[in-house]
Amino acid sequence: MAISRAIVLAAGEGTRLQPLTHNRPKPMLPVGNRPILEYVLDALVEAGIKQLHIVVGYRSERVQAHVGPTYRGRPVTYHHQEKQLGSGHALLQATDVLDEDVLVANGDQVVDNRLVEQVIETHDSEAVGTLALVDSEAVDLYGGVAVENGQVVDLVDAAATDRTHLLNAGVYAFDPKIVETIEAVDPVREERSLLSAIQRCVDDDKLVRGVVSDALWADATYPWDVLSVSRELFTGGTIARSGHAIHDTARVDTEASITEPVAIGPDVEVGPNASIGPYASIGENVSIGPGAVVENSVVDDDTRVGANATVIDCVTGQGVLIGPGSVVLGGPGDVQVGSRVFENKPLGALLADRAAATGGVTFTPGTLVGSGATLHPGTTVDGTIAAGAEVTR
Repeated sequence: MAISRAIVLAAGEGTRLQPLTHNRPKPMLPVGNRPILEYVLDALVEAGIKQLHIVVGYRSERVQAHVGPTYRGRPVTYHHQEKQLGSGHALLQATDVLDEDVLVANGDQVVDNRLVEQVIETHDSEAVGTLALVDSEAVDLYGGVAVENGQVVDLVDAAATDRTHLLNAGVYAFDPKIVETIEAVDPVREERSLLSAIQRCVDDDKLVRGVVSDALWADATYPWDVLSVSRELFTGGTIARSGHAIHDTARVDTEASITEPVAIGPDVEVGPNASIGPYASIGENVSIGPGAVVENSVVDDDTRVGANATVIDCVTGQGVLIGPGSVVLGGPGDVQVGSRVFENKPLGALLADRAAATGGVTFTPGTLVGSGATLHPGTTVDGTIAAGAEVTR
């Protein structure tokens, strides 16, 4: 079936990625030096979508300023979800678009255009909806979908899943009738879930198709996932296809060592005897000082890594300072997300926007540093450092 419109759900915050999402929504977090949202939009455009509609909410200005009124020649229309009340509620903010069959995609998960194409090709006039599914161990985290002969027969939450279920990849095609189904499902704690509406369709014996794909799907749910998504893009995704990615305006000293794969953005400066890579994404206007090491890390725009600093398994926000001689030795470590502690996760440290380790700071694996925190020289930090905090010996 030909589908010309797509609605991208990009209103959520990404609370489990705090403090990285303190100043921007999850779809705007970079992997491979590009926001996650761009990978979604590229997949839609390359699959033939002509009109893009984006539902925005949390920090909406960050999305609108970056994407603008058009994307790769396709007009972009924004729909505002003033209060985040679930994925179904988000979709209802674009009801005026749902007068014909439409594609819907989560804006915070990296997908490949082949996955989008397979949904469009599978969807037909008999189905109220078609879901993209992937075979992934991550189904234990996201909940699963049971399929028989290409038809969805059940959706289950994460606690009930087993390896016989497939993962919902967050790309759908819907008939306009999905609107009345979303509206008919009772909200839970004021939230309307898109998955609950799909389950209602299944329960009412309406045809919901499922198409299993082996195309790229990747999601960053927790801080350490940013590193795994970046690595997956290097090994099998967009970055891998672009090869040894050093921007033309980057200045890399002849005595620096670059170990592929890397992505080094515009106006980056790499000093003598610095070592970059493998699996290092270096954003725009970043400086890497002499003798510094950056490996398996995502370093965002305007960050400064001082001389002889070591940065391994690290994620930074924008405008971060990792001062001379500071050490992020890498994971695994125990990471606290909210009230829950995750043991032995592959994260050296996460430093949110404008955090500053002024020099000689040592990070215990799994450390999370809030926005604007200052870590004074010679300190050793661990656990979670609050936004704006000052830490001394």
